[in-house]
Amino acid sequence: MNVNQSAPPVPPFGQPQPVYPGYHQSSYGGQQGSPAAPTPYGAYNGPVPGYQQAPPPGVSRAPPSSGAPPASTAQGPCGQNAYGQFGQGDVQNGPNSTVQMQRLPGSQPFGSAPLAPVVSQPAVLQPYGPPPTSAQVTAQLAGMQISGAVAPAPPPSGLGYGPPTSLASASGNFPNSGLYGSYPQGQAPPLGQAQGHPGAQPPQRSVPPQASSFTPPTSGGPRMPSMTGPHLPGQSFGGPPGSQPNHVSSPPPQALPSGSQMTGPPGPPPMHSSQQPGYQLQQNGSFGPSRGPQPNYGSPYPGAATFGSQPGPPQPLPPKRLDPDAIPSPIQVIEDDRNNRGSEPFVTGARGQVPPLVTTNFLVKDQGNASPRYIRCTSYNIPCTSDMAKQAQVPLAAVIKPLARLPPEEASPYVVDHGESGPLRCNRCKAYMCPFMQFIEGGRRFQCCFCSCINDVPPQYFQHLDHTGKRVDAYDRPELSLGSYEFLATVDYCKNNKFPSPPAFIFMIDVSYNAIRSGLVRLLCEELKSLLDFLPREGGAEESAIRVGFVTYNKVLHFYNVKSSLAQPQMMVVSDVGDMFVPLLDGFLVNVNESRAVITSLLDQIPEMFADTRETETVFAPVIQAGMEALKAAECAGKLFLFHTSLPIAEAPGKLKNRDDRKLINTDKEKTLFQPQTGAYQTLAKECVAQGCCIDLFLFPNQYVDVATLSVVPQLTGGSVYKYACFQVENDQERFLSDLRRDVQKVIGFDAVMRVRTSTGIRAVDFFGAFYMSNTTDVELAGLDGDKTVTVEFKHDDRLNEESGALLQCALLYTSCAGQRRLRIHNLALNCCTQLADLYRNCETDTLINYMAKFAYRGVLNSPVKTVRDALITQCAQILACYRKNCASPSSAGQLILPECMKLLPVYLNCVLKSDVLQPGAEVTTDDRTYVRQLVISMDVAETNVFFYPRLLPLTKSPIESTTEPPAVRASEERLSNGDIYLLENGLNLFLWVGASVQQGVVQSLFGVSSFSQITSGLSVLPVLDNLLSKKVRGLIDNLRAQRSRYMKLIVVKQEDKLEMLFKHFLVEDKSLSGGASYVDFLCHMHKEIRQLLS
Repeated sequence: MNVNQSAPPVPPFGQPQPVYPGYHQSSYGGQQGSPAAPTPYGAYNGPVPGYQQAPPPGVSRAPPSSGAPPASTAQGPCGQNAYGQFGQGDVQNGPNSTVQMQRLPGSQPFGSAPLAPVVSQPAVLQPYGPPPTSAQVTAQLAGMQISGAVAPAPPPSGLGYGPPTSLASASGNFPNSGLYGSYPQGQAPPLGQAQGHPGAQPPQRSVPPQASSFTPPTSGGPRMPSMTGPHLPGQSFGGPPGSQPNHVSSPPPQALPSGSQMTGPPGPPPMHSSQQPGYQLQQNGSFGPSRGPQPNYGSPYPGAATFGSQPGPPQPLPPKRLDPDAIPSPIQVIEDDRNNRGSEPFVTGARGQVPPLVTTNFLVKDQGNASPRYIRCTSYNIPCTSDMAKQAQVPLAAVIKPLARLPPEEASPYVVDHGESGPLRCNRCKAYMCPFMQFIEGGRRFQCCFCSCINDVPPQYFQHLDHTGKRVDAYDRPELSLGSYEFLATVDYCKNNKFPSPPAFIFMIDVSYNAIRSGLVRLLCEELKSLLDFLPREGGAEESAIRVGFVTYNKVLHFYNVKSSLAQPQMMVVSDVGDMFVPLLDGFLVNVNESRAVITSLLDQIPEMFADTRETETVFAPVIQAGMEALKAAECAGKLFLFHTSLPIAEAPGKLKNRDDRKLINTDKEKTLFQPQTGAYQTLAKECVAQGCCIDLFLFPNQYVDVATLSVVPQLTGGSVYKYACFQVENDQERFLSDLRRDVQKVIGFDAVMRVRTSTGIRAVDFFGAFYMSNTTDVELAGLDGDKTVTVEFKHDDRLNEESGALLQCALLYTSCAGQRRLRIHNLALNCCTQLADLYRNCETDTLINYMAKFAYRGVLNSPVKTVRDALITQCAQILACYRKNCASPSSAGQLILPECMKLLPVYLNCVLKSDVLQPGAEVTTDDRTYVRQLVISMDVAETNVFFYPRLLPLTKSPIESTTEPPAVRASEERLSNGDIYLLENGLNLFLWVGASVQQGVVQSLFGVSSFSQITSGLSVLPVLDNLLSKKVRGLIDNLRAQRSRYMKLIVVKQEDKLEMLFKHFLVEDKSLSGGASYVDFLCHMHKEIRQLLS
């Protein structure tokens, strides 16, 4: 990728981009110069050829970096080149440049003698080192002398982010100048600090509660200081970013971290004059990995006024790039939560507790509220009134995963059997007995906690109350003491008032030319022989109760009789696909163990029978119709596994045409690409749901197959879609077989209905996920597995009460794998608030992003993509502006203040906006976008978290013998060092990025070849080598795959290779090639939006 390419013609967000002087000119800071010739992409740590800077008067300029470096900078402490000073394994925390720092006359030189002891600290190597010491802070302050007052420097042309911030003169209050923001009104800075002597204490200030603030650049006043430490000997000083990967065309303006009004590096808590009354500090906002001095991040505040020295000519202020370490870091927030909350179990007894983040490994103890593995909410403290909710604009939603799998240390929900009387319910609202029900009159009646109706307790359920009004058997009954439990359902809960038969699996295999030629059919038949031994079963059962059947198809359908009494399987062909029927009942669905010999014989014969086929056309809808009719005839629910290769163009119901049209992208008709071609599949899906027939679709397309239409039935029946484009057995077999095994073996509920009840005051109004709804309250799922979620949005219909809070009860009625009808109940109690601050203090950003992504991804079906993107940005700005207006302590408009628990909202929202569905690159196909859209719609919070903000793990930083997962780094090209190897995963993809300067020994240990050039780019399997590094990396990859619901295929990417473009697509903090903003740019844009709303 050429980093010097110009920006996309239209800037992101549609506002006119300011012209940033000094990036393609040879001079810097506003003066026009002749443009430098674009240069090819150099090494990561390399200089930028042809880049010069006009120094301020009185400061000699370093020679242009394209020439030989001067003697003073050529050698680093260990004899390295200055621009190679990150030896192998060092963190590159920012772009390099060999341009000397602009310094004002009279300011202290940085490398002066008293600061030498600080320099020896190996801060560059510490990803999460201690905060800077006072000596380091002093070193950073040394560049500024503050005593009198002069006129502020003229603004640089073009930075259009808001009005100028004026410098207060006499009061000594410099809002955007010092490292720690303002001194209290009327108080001069301590002398030692102003002069920059070593050992001076940095100013202290209290952090305002729960807010994070940082000051993006304003158009007039001084720029924010970059985070800078004393430079290492021989290290070049940072001017403008040199080899800045994805942001060259427009250097992003500046901003700063959240929750603590900070205008400098994380360190001692800075000072603030106004204390905010009313509520306490929630959590200290430390932003970004606390690091020692950062090499190459420019001087603090080059335009600082030189009070007390001879005034020279006014200096133009250079546009400064915001230090990425100064804005909220997802990695740091995740790390802090792990450290703070990972060791203690999360006990669910108290109402309205915010659980640990999804990225934290924690144990749950159920004491009356459902585990966050089953339900997560956008806020655990909801507004008492609808007006307050409208003002805040924070969506009130719950992401529910009713059949979530639990870790082995946690017990599955208890099954309660009330016999023929069935579970106890409220007579009015039909809510199920739960820990929040209130027993009265000595235990003879109970008051419903959802609708306040008073009900009689049946004699067989009666029990006395203790002195607190609680039943004495409360802790013996799961439904009175736990948040999640199951009831055995009576016959009244069954279709046609009779208990269901055990479910069935039908395997439906495309045997057209494409499927045979690719080797898919042979591979699948071979795998099914052994896989059928692993069908899901109930806890202690010896064998699965599930029966199986087989169908093959191309333009016609072939059914197979595999009855155990037959010597050979029998084939029956149905060629009238317009009027589908099942030609046999007896012998189609069989028990695997009884018919094993016949099934094995059939699976051996199928690849041979169709080996010479020339049939390229396929049908699709009739195949689903046939499977559903077979289940109907057998009077059972079940699942169809469909293996399909091409667009169904054969004459039959559900026939499709190729309608792929890239010209529709970014037009009002783009939404048609996401909509199904025909209504026939919706009708078919409705029939499938009524029968309890769920469809899992495995697609193997070589070209467009119209995923938008083919995925309608899987989507509406609670099924899954898997897609393997250009399938080749040698490359994709491991991924396909792994997905298939997991899909066949996972525990699943059939023929399910889910309803969410709420206490008076709120109600469920909207639902997202893979399901069908025939009315406004019942979520119908032909099948539901442990990976699927249903997201529910709530709205107020009355006023809530702070004392009683709000209650949710999710009830799922389903048929288990053994054919048992069950009810699974999850209860959750939330707090209610009359203060907006309480709402903002109890939000969960990961769940909020999950909801917002689903809302947007559904929105593209009916609205132009641009409208959807704008609506997301507006909502986010309204949420943050409401906080700023109502909850944050007063501060200058130039500061962006974020709520502590929402400080990652901008970075995560930007990732959603840049995703392939909302902003596709040229290489993203329509089918890919539709596929991702329907995947995200039923993802849980942990999956959307890593999908939108991928994990980037450095593999060669931690000791080889360490068995723990290496700490992640931020998803930005600046974090890559060409002496290292990184693993990137997002739940669907897995990349191993190899830097060009990786040590030869590491290459040998991992790839079994002697040099970087011999590594095969695009490699998908690491060789099994008997050494510590190889075992560690392969073990880590296996571990990551085990955490995800789909198999992640590995792709090895070499630095500077053509595949690197694909890899960089996932470095989401950088500007994307499709025009998506970098994190820094987006933060500045959000700040602008918020200021517009506030003004």
